[in-house]
This record gives sequence, structure tokens and C-alpha cells, in this order.
Amino acid sequence: MELIRCKVSLSNPLKPELSALNVIALADTGAVHLCIPEHIAIQLNFSELEKREVLLADDGHRRKVAHVGPVQVRLGNRRCFTGAMVLGNEVLLGAIPMEDMDLVLRPQLQRVEVNPESPNIPVSFAK
Repeated sequence: MELIRCKVSLSNPLKPELSALNVIALADTGAVHLCIPEHIAIQLNFSELEKREVLLADDGHRRKVAHVGPVQVRLGNRRCFTGAMVLGNEVLLGAIPMEDMDLVLRPQLQRVEVNPESPNIPVSFAK
């Protein structure tokens, strides 16, 4: 199976004078959070909220990274506000923002889409 990428818009809701960045993100169901490279954090002038320790999937090592935010993520008619881990060289769209926007992966089409069962309003479970 190939990797699934999608176009998303990232912006800083605390700095509306800054233009949003349109980027290609790797839809990674194995990742929990949104992860962004340092150059995106700098361009959107995100504030570091804290340091967090992350467990890296590639080698199992732990390291401290900046956690920044808030980040507004948009895909189609959906958006969410989340924090982001600053690491890596590409944007990773993890499970939390995908669930928050009620997105589904379509591996056969290599796409991330708005949930067809709720095309107008995202649905969340609140139990």
C-alpha cells in the first residue's frame, strides 16, 4: 500500500495577518498528533507552549521537542484547532486532527476525504 498524502492549509489563528500555508501532509494513522517541520513553525510564528517528550517511530528513541500552537488546520470544508509537535521534514496529519475534522482515508483512491456519512458537519463521539 502506498502512503496517502493530502493538501491541507495551516494557519496561526492568533496572527490573522499572516497568510495560511498550503502544504502536502502525510496522513499518518500511526501518529497521534499534528507534526510540522521547524520552518513551518517559524513562518507561521507559532509560540512554543511547552516541551514534550516524543517516542520516535523510526528508531524507538525518545527526544524532547517543541509543542506549539494553536494551529488551525483546514481540509475541504473542515477545520480544527490543535497543537503541533515540531519535528521532522514533512507535515504529518495524525489521528487527533483527522478525527476532529471527521475525515476518512480512502486507500484505494489514495485520498483523504470528508466523511461521506456527514458531508456538511463533522461528527464526533462524546461518550
